[in-house]
Amino acid sequence: MKEVLIYKKLKDKKVQCHVCNHYCTILPDKRGICGVRENKDGTLYFLAYAKAVAENVDPIEKKPLFHFLPGTQSLSIATVGCNFRCDNCQNWQISQASKSKDYKDLNIFGEDLPPEKVILDAKANHCPSISYTYTEPTIFMDYALDCMKLAHKAGIKNVWVSNGYMSKETLDLVSPYLDATNIDLKFFDNQSYLKICGAKLNPILENLKEMRKRKIWLELTTLVIPTLSDNEEMFEKIARFIKEELGPEVPWHVSAFSPEISYKLQGLPATEAKTLEKAYKIGKKAGLKYVYSGNIPGMDSENTYCPKCNALVIKRVGYFIERKDKNGKCPKCGASLDLILK
Repeated sequence: MKEVLIYKKLKDKKVQCHVCNHYCTILPDKRGICGVRENKDGTLYFLAYAKAVAENVDPIEKKPLFHFLPGTQSLSIATVGCNFRCDNCQNWQISQASKSKDYKDLNIFGEDLPPEKVILDAKANHCPSISYTYTEPTIFMDYALDCMKLAHKAGIKNVWVSNGYMSKETLDLVSPYLDATNIDLKFFDNQSYLKICGAKLNPILENLKEMRKRKIWLELTTLVIPTLSDNEEMFEKIARFIKEELGPEVPWHVSAFSPEISYKLQGLPATEAKTLEKAYKIGKKAGLKYVYSGNIPGMDSENTYCPKCNALVIKRVGYFIERKDKNGKCPKCGASLDLILK
């Protein structure tokens, strides 16, 4: 447990959390939407500091990041809790664990993993990056930030896999140490965000633009959910936003949905490959250089093709990759592939 870095004390021992765009006003002995920040007698505490609910070594492509340190491993950590309540969540057992009303004092679980040990583990596993992932890194930013500062001192890069709902104050704190991020752009209308996730669209769009201004490497992922986020109009809107507001070199991942592992959408069908192909074609037609399919191994749209001559430069099957580029350039025409290699 640790006092929260950014919050405001209010009258009558109330507090307002400034960590994400919910800006929760929290009464004494109550928690914010994330379930891991509690007001104790007028002081706001982060309950899951250095309590890791997951620590794994993953391919960086699993994040998914296809243009940042390709072919490397990333030490991946998380705590319980999330500021969203997405019906489609595949990690709901840990993301929603802090919100149980029945186990108020028992549901902040995790193994002790201080920041110094995170860095040692990354080095021991020869990981050039640390990924803050599985749950929402914004809600454990107090812990993540301490890790990130040590990581940069050790020459290790930092990656967030995020819903993009962090506050400006949080982005200000972490951006000097944040090297790359994959942001889930789940829908492109406010109503769907409110209904499925319990959040709003616009703060995410503003954060995406701000990350680009701050030179943080950015890739986006849209989970294609049948009946909810699989229509052509939405694909077109997202592709146009990426092209016009973020830049055509920002990769867009369109991933298949698996109902059996979702939080509350088990009744929906799985995404078909032809739907991902449709999204891929729409993204390319809109002028995006890099559009990728995910969660259905073996599709051609897993690969990276040169945006100038269309030569195959990185072949992927699941998390196996075969690089044909020459120091981030196309071996055939010499065009840049927008790869970050170190």
